[in-house]
Amino acid sequence: MKRLLFVFGTRPEAIKLAPVIDELRREPSLFDVRICTTGQHREMLDQVLQLFDLKPDVDLQLMKANQTLVDIAGNVILETGRVLREMQPDLVVVQGDTTTAVAAGMAAFYANIDTAHVEAGLRSGDDRAPWPEEVNRKMISVLARYHFAPTEDAKANLTREGTDPARVFVTGNTVIDALQRAVLRMSSDVVLKERLARDFSFLDAKRRMILVTGHRRESFGGPIRDVCEALAELTLDDDVEIVYPVHLNPNVQQPVRSILGGSDRIHLIEPVDYVSFIHLMMRSDFIVTDSGGVQEEAPYLGKAVLVTRGTTERPEGVRAGNVKIVGTGREDIVTEARLLLRDPAVRAEMSQQRNPYGDGQASRRIAEILRLSLGN
Repeated sequence: MKRLLFVFGTRPEAIKLAPVIDELRREPSLFDVRICTTGQHREMLDQVLQLFDLKPDVDLQLMKANQTLVDIAGNVILETGRVLREMQPDLVVVQGDTTTAVAAGMAAFYANIDTAHVEAGLRSGDDRAPWPEEVNRKMISVLARYHFAPTEDAKANLTREGTDPARVFVTGNTVIDALQRAVLRMSSDVVLKERLARDFSFLDAKRRMILVTGHRRESFGGPIRDVCEALAELTLDDDVEIVYPVHLNPNVQQPVRSILGGSDRIHLIEPVDYVSFIHLMMRSDFIVTDSGGVQEEAPYLGKAVLVTRGTTERPEGVRAGNVKIVGTGREDIVTEARLLLRDPAVRAEMSQQRNPYGDGQASRRIAEILRLSLGN
């Protein structure tokens, strides 16, 4: 039996690792699966743990007010190192590009324990966008032994950088696995349907709805204000309403609420749980976001996405036609959003359901690779 330790600290990590954990736990004679959470995003993480019935074996509870990236990285290395000494896993599994992921990978490397990286190989080509995630990804790729790339593009990025091709496996993205499971539950759970209808009864079915998210550090300051000004302009002469779950970071809260707080057609709400967010994506006419995960989920749901960034590490959605990079300029956002609002043909083309990120079997493939790789 091989002991696998999953280390994660944010909601996106938990969402994308939950189906992998589920697959591995189906073979208890082969894998002893343990979970260590850092609590990098405390409130939002707990929602996902409950949804997917994940019970951490270790909760480091490292979330502190006003902590810096240096604080997070240093504490994760120290505390994860302690857990590794006590637990002695055969493999550490991390996901994505967070500070938790790279720090846990460093702790594992210093302990001479192999690391598997789920969602490996994403690259934007700009070390400052997204920041610090682009460099985090590169660092994990140097540290990891097993690289689970979601697409052929991601594999090509890794091999171009010198990663051994025999250690790179194209699996699809586990976010589609998680999304499929959540959508299935939403369609079959009557109580959940009633709760969602009640929670979002304020939406006007006669108006088109734009779902907005924004949290990237590189957008703090002027860029996020420009995005908000564009959103405010959209509500002046189009029959639309905007739903904006506002990130808890004060650098997001302050400009969003000061610029958008006075409109009765802009709903500024608290961050919502994963299932509620899927409901809002499905309910929306299109999405304006700087989120990486939304760029992956929206094509599967058949939703158009305008990305308020200058570049993306997920070009597959752009090539598929669901995603368009518009930057943070007010005029560009307004122009592209109005095109979607006013041209049915453009909206229909961008809203086709496509699957550039996988078929929902990524977790099964990862489990099989680990079974074969660790079985001897």
